[in-house]
Amino acid sequence: MFPISTTSAAPQAGPTSPPPVWPATPRHRALARRLVGGLYLVTGGVHLGLVAADPQVYRDFADAGLFAFVRDGWDQIVMAHPAVWGLLLMAGEITLGTLLLVGGRAAPWGWAGVIAFHVLLLPFGFGVWLYAVPALVVLVLLARHDLAAPTWSSERPVPTETPTPAAR
Repeated sequence: MFPISTTSAAPQAGPTSPPPVWPATPRHRALARRLVGGLYLVTGGVHLGLVAADPQVYRDFADAGLFAFVRDGWDQIVMAHPAVWGLLLMAGEITLGTLLLVGGRAAPWGWAGVIAFHVLLLPFGFGVWLYAVPALVVLVLLARHDLAAPTWSSERPVPTETPTPAAR
């Protein structure tokens, strides 16, 4: 049916895998990290402004929560002291933004935090999903590309030993 050949085909020149969709250069990874980190610093500032202006602005956030414990917990826990919880949210966002801006070994913690933050938004209702689900897709892709080749190990030049004048 098919002729069997005992000769092997010559290897083809060129890359064996397709080029990446996102150019995974250190500069691009740093740009994505800086944009997301900067966004989290800005949103931390927004929460500071909300708390300073009127902490009751958080009152209706969980009204469309998917579960009763989300709605009730929000009313009984968060709205009992909305300024405290708003400031804790601000501190968390600033921490995550700072971890991403610092980069290096802190970056995986920052990426994990921003992804977890968006996953934790999902029980607050399908309206939140319009933002959180696309944001999760983008954040996971950015984190995957950023962490594919860690900047703290593979991109730093390896120092070479130079012989001292006495060893020559």
